[in-house]
Amino acid sequence: MEVLTEQELHNLAMNIVGKELEARKWEFLAVNSQLKRDPQFVCVDVNKKKHFVIVRVILYPDNPHDIDYVFMETIKQHALKFNANTYYAGVGLANATDYQKPVAKNDDYVVSYNGIVEI
Repeated sequence: MEVLTEQELHNLAMNIVGKELEARKWEFLAVNSQLKRDPQFVCVDVNKKKHFVIVRVILYPDNPHDIDYVFMETIKQHALKFNANTYYAGVGLANATDYQKPVAKNDDYVVSYNGIVEI
């Protein structure tokens, strides 16, 4: 069993969030998949309003819907300088056969994702 790296988990979470943003018809101005570089997505909607999206992969048993509001306030203040809205996207991942095992390549996984949350 080859366990996914932190970067691979992050990329998986970004793909999940990216599909939602595409479904919203948001245009990507910038995509940053590097760990600990925020925001991950800078987008504009059909009305040309700018949006900053922070993506976090959260592994079981932690709750992907818990938001670090202190950190997000820092991002929000940065986004306001660009007249942008700020969003949090927590993506929970777990091994599908045993939540106690790590997420591995070629294994099924479970996703807990409720969409982006405006901050």
